[in-house]
Amino acid sequence: MAFIRKKRQERQLQLYSKERFSLLLLNLEEYYFEQHTANHIQHKGSPNERKIRGSLKVCSKSVIFEPDAISQPIIKIPLRDCIKIGKHGENGANRHFAKAKSGGISLIFSQVYFIKEHNIVAPYKIERGQMEYVFELDVSGKVEDVVETLLQLHRASCLDKLGDQTAMITAILQSRLARTSFDKNRFQSVSEKLHMECKAEMVAPLVTNPGHVCITDANLYFQPLNGHPKPVVQLTLQDIRRIYKRRHSLMPLGLEVFCTEDDLCSDIYLKFYEPQDRDDLYYCIATYLENHVAKHTAESYMLQWQRGHLSNYQYLLHLNNLADRSCNDLSQYPVFPWIINDYYSSTLDLSNPETFRDLSKPVGALNKERLERLLTRYREMPEPKFMYGSHYSSPGYVLFYLVRIAPEYMLCLQNGRFDNADRMFNSIAETWKNCLDGATDFKELIPEFYGDDVSFLVNSLKLDLGKRQGGKMVDDVELPPWAASPEDFLRKSKDALESNYVSEHLHEWIDLIFGYKQKGSDAVGAHNVFHPLTYEGGVDLNSIEDPDEKVAMLTQILEFGQTPKQLFVTPHPRRITTKFKSLSQTSSDNASMADSPVSAGEESFEDLTEESKTLAWTNITKLQLHEHYKIHKEAVTGIAVSCNGCSIFTTSQDSTLKMFSKESKMLQRSISFSNMALSSCLLLPGDATVLSSSWDNNVYFYSIAFGRHQDTLMGHDDAVSKICWHDNRLYSASWDSTVKVWSGIPAETPCTRRHHFHLLAELEHDVGVDTISLNAASTLLVSGTKEGTVSIWDLTTATMLHQIPCHSGTVYDTAFSPDSRHVLSTGEDGCLNIIDVQTGMLISSLTSEEPQRCFIWDGNSVLSGSQSGELLVWDLLGAKLSERIQGHTGAVTCIWMNEQCSSIITGGDDRQIMFWKLQY
Repeated sequence: MAFIRKKRQERQLQLYSKERFSLLLLNLEEYYFEQHTANHIQHKGSPNERKIRGSLKVCSKSVIFEPDAISQPIIKIPLRDCIKIGKHGENGANRHFAKAKSGGISLIFSQVYFIKEHNIVAPYKIERGQMEYVFELDVSGKVEDVVETLLQLHRASCLDKLGDQTAMITAILQSRLARTSFDKNRFQSVSEKLHMECKAEMVAPLVTNPGHVCITDANLYFQPLNGHPKPVVQLTLQDIRRIYKRRHSLMPLGLEVFCTEDDLCSDIYLKFYEPQDRDDLYYCIATYLENHVAKHTAESYMLQWQRGHLSNYQYLLHLNNLADRSCNDLSQYPVFPWIINDYYSSTLDLSNPETFRDLSKPVGALNKERLERLLTRYREMPEPKFMYGSHYSSPGYVLFYLVRIAPEYMLCLQNGRFDNADRMFNSIAETWKNCLDGATDFKELIPEFYGDDVSFLVNSLKLDLGKRQGGKMVDDVELPPWAASPEDFLRKSKDALESNYVSEHLHEWIDLIFGYKQKGSDAVGAHNVFHPLTYEGGVDLNSIEDPDEKVAMLTQILEFGQTPKQLFVTPHPRRITTKFKSLSQTSSDNASMADSPVSAGEESFEDLTEESKTLAWTNITKLQLHEHYKIHKEAVTGIAVSCNGCSIFTTSQDSTLKMFSKESKMLQRSISFSNMALSSCLLLPGDATVLSSSWDNNVYFYSIAFGRHQDTLMGHDDAVSKICWHDNRLYSASWDSTVKVWSGIPAETPCTRRHHFHLLAELEHDVGVDTISLNAASTLLVSGTKEGTVSIWDLTTATMLHQIPCHSGTVYDTAFSPDSRHVLSTGEDGCLNIIDVQTGMLISSLTSEEPQRCFIWDGNSVLSGSQSGELLVWDLLGAKLSERIQGHTGAVTCIWMNEQCSSIITGGDDRQIMFWKLQY
C-alpha cells in the first residue's frame, strides 16, 4: 500500500541523512520552528564535563536535542515542565539579558523524555526530578534570541486555558510567517512566472509543517519555515493528475495533490489559513489541468465500476478520495469493509455466501443481541441520539492495524507509549470476533488488507510490543487457518473483495458509508447512526466563541473519527456481473431485476458479431465520410434501412418519405401523405411496409411492393414525434403528452388494405413527448419530454419506474445501453446524461459546447450528431470527448448504424444524407 511505501521512503531518507528527528516526536498540534547546531554540556564545570555534539530544535511546546551519535538518545524537554530558562551562569532566567561571550543556554526542568536510543523505536523513557541541562550554541550571538523565543513559548505553555495556549502559539507562528516569504531563488527556471504565493502548512499523518506555498506557470512549490525535511518541495504541474479540496480539522482549508491516477497517498497535502487561498490555488491548478487531465466524479467512476472497467478495490479507493479520505489525515483515513466472515475454517470457500459478511448492515448491527442492547439505549437516550458510542474509523483504529510498520505514529498518538499488549492487533480472528461482540468496537478495515504489502502483519522491525497475559510476546499477527502465509492471506482477501458475491452486494455497503443510508431516516432504519459530531456539518466551529471549548471540541472530533463526505443521496446501483441476466433478458420490475442465473451458453457473448461490434467501437474515431446526397428540400428527420442494406428510407420536414437505392445511387421514390412534416420512419419485419410518423397527428403505412399508401393510424391529438416497433406492437410518442402502445396485426398480404390496431396502453406525461426508445427485449421504454424530463417505463405493467428531470429544455434523443442497464439522453442544454435503470440515479453527466441532437452508443462510447453538424466521439468511462469529425453543414438530426456497427448513415438540417464507413 501507498502508506507503507511512504513509510519506507521516509525510513530510507532518514538512514541516508542519518537524522533520527521527525515531526512525530512533537506533541499533537505542535510546531517545529528552528534548529541550531549545538553541544549538550554534561556536568558543566566539573572534571567529568562532557560535550555531546548535536542539533537543538526549538518547538512550540518543547525543546528537542538530537545528538549526532545514534547511541545517544534524543532528549525532549516539555516547556510546561521548565522551571527556569536563561543563559548559563546568570541568575534570574526570566529577565532580559545583556549580550555575553558564552553561548550557553540553561534549562532547569522537572521532567525529560529520552527517545530512540541506539536508533531503536521503543516507548519513551521518562526521568523525573529537578535537573539542569546546558546547551552551547555554535553561534553564540543567537543565544539571546533563542532564549527570548523559549521564554515566550514557555509563557504560552504555562497558560491555564488550552484555548489561550493555542491562540498565543498561533500568533507567534503567524508573526514568523509574516516576516518571511518564499525564496524565489528556489525556482527551477529564471523564466518562471509567479501566479500566487500564500502561507500554508504541509500536512502529514498526525503532524503539520508551516511554510509558504508558491505556484508558477510550471511548478507548485512549498518551502517549510524550518527547512524540514528538505528546503523545498516541488511538483511539476505537468505531472499532476488529480486534485481534491479537503476538509481539514472540520474546516474547508485542505488541498491534496496527486501525480498518479490510482495511488492512495498524495504527493502533497496542504492546509491553508484562509479558505480563499485554498480556492485560489485550486483554481490555478484546475485551470492548468482542464487542458491536460479529464475530471472524474463519483458518477463517472460508478459507471466504470458498473461496467467492469474498475475493480471493487479501485472503485473504493476513488470513492474514499472523493469523500475527503486521505492517508495523510488519520482522522479521515480511507475506510474499507470487512468482507470475510469465516476466520476459523481450514479452507476459504468463496462460492459459499456464508463465508461473507452481510454488507447491507454496519458492523454494529451484525450481532443481533448486541444490536438490541444498543437500540434499547438509543430509545431511552435524549436528543441528539446515536446508536454507537465509537466510530468505524479513527486514528487509533488505523494505527491499531499499522503499529508494526508505523510504530512512531502510535507513540506520537499515545504520548510515547504503545497500547496494552492484550489490546494490540494480535490476531485476525480475535479482532473480527471483538468487532462482532465487543460493546464499543465497531471498526471497519483499511485498504492495506487488500493490498500487496504484508509489512503491517509482520513484526519485521523486531519491535518490543509487550507481553500478553500468559507470557506470550506480541510479534506477527496470527492468521486464520486458511492462510498459509501473510502473502496468502492478502491474496485470498483480495480474491474475496473481487468475488461475485461482493460485486453483487458492495453497493449495499456503499449506501451505508458514502450513500443515502449515511444520514437521516434511512440511516435510522439501517441502524447506522453515529455521534452527530462525526458528520460533516455536525458542528460549526466558527460559531463557538470560547477558545477552550473550540479546542476541546476539535480534539474530541479528530480523535473520535469522522464520517466520510456523503457522495450519493439515492440508492447506489448494483454492479453488472456476468453471473446474472441482463435487463434485456428479464422483467424490468425492480424486484426481479437480474435475479436468475443463466446457462453458460447464454452467458457467452464472444461470438463473431460481438467481436465485430467491439472492433468497430474501438475504432469509431476512424470514421470516414464515404458518400453524401442531397435528396430532400428540408431537414431529414428519420432513417430506416432494409435488411440487405440496399434501400434507404428517409423522412423530412418537407413532408416526404423518400426511397434511395444505395446500389444505383439514385432516388427511386418520393411519397407525400399530407402537407405536414414527417418526424420519423421505420421498416416492419420483412421489409414490405414502411411506417412514417407525422406532425398531422397520424402514422402512415406505405406498401413498398405495391408502391402505395396502405393505411393510416389516427391515434393522437397532436403531432406524432417518434415511433418504434417490436413484436407486432407499435409505440407512438406525441406532443399530446402521451406515449401509446398499440397491438398491430400486419396485413396478411401486401395488397390487403387495412391493418388492425388495438390500443393496449397509454403512458401519460405532463408535457409533450419528443422522443422514445425501447430496450433490446422491449420490456422497457424510455421517453424524453419538451421540458427536460426522462421517464423509464415498465412495459409489462405499463407503469412508470423512474422520472428524472435531468435536462433544461427539450430532450432530443434517448436510448438504452445494449445490456439495458443504463439510459443515455441528450438535450437542448448540451448535456449527455447517463441514468442507471435499476435505481433511476443520474450517474454521469457530460457537457458539450452545443446540443447533441442524436446519437448511437455501445454503453461505453457515444457517437453523437451535434447542432453544428459535427460527429463527436465520447469516451463515457474516461468522461471526455475523444474526437471531432467534420460532417454536415447544419445540425445532425438523425443517425443509423447497421448491426455489425461497420456502416453509419446520418441525416441533417442541410437536407443531406451521408454514408460513413470505418477504416481499420
